[in-house]
Amino acid sequence: MESRISLTQLLEKLDDANDGRTIHLQDVVDTFQSRGFGPLVTLPALLALLPTGGVPGVPTLCAIFIALIAVQQLFGRQSPWLPRKLRERGISHDKLHRSVERVRPWTRRIDRLLAQRLDILLQPVARRFIAVLVIALALAMIPLELLPFAAAMPALAITVIGLGMTADDGLLLLIGVLIAAGLAVSAYWLL
Repeated sequence: MESRISLTQLLEKLDDANDGRTIHLQDVVDTFQSRGFGPLVTLPALLALLPTGGVPGVPTLCAIFIALIAVQQLFGRQSPWLPRKLRERGISHDKLHRSVERVRPWTRRIDRLLAQRLDILLQPVARRFIAVLVIALALAMIPLELLPFAAAMPALAITVIGLGMTADDGLLLLIGVLIAAGLAVSAYWLL
């Protein structure tokens, strides 16, 4: 088995590769390669999960973005495609470098908890199943927006799944799937 690149190493690779210029969102996607689906799913899910998710329209916009990214994974893309306007969005290298320095202690702690486990959930067929699940969870966020903070429930499952995708950690993916299953069971009993 090839050695897994940690989240800290990915961030450092992004920081080192773009010394002195603007870092575009496409640079992030290129650095993360197939793991790039994870951050692009996790960040909007976190946005919907946090108190900003209570702002009308935010969960729906996040859900649509998440679903569009997950559809690409479902159809077997190796890395996410982004529209040109999003690909060209970026920040200065100085800001990225400061951010990497700030989050490095946290990513090192997170890296100690993560490992490449349950490789079966990292296979292409399993990734497609997970993409279908993420699409379903994202679509569930849209009507749940009508209830205050209800969209946070599927957003939590998407966040955990997205972290598992980013870290190539099948156990974390499984935990996200179990959270989604728990949400489905509780929704069934409420109806």
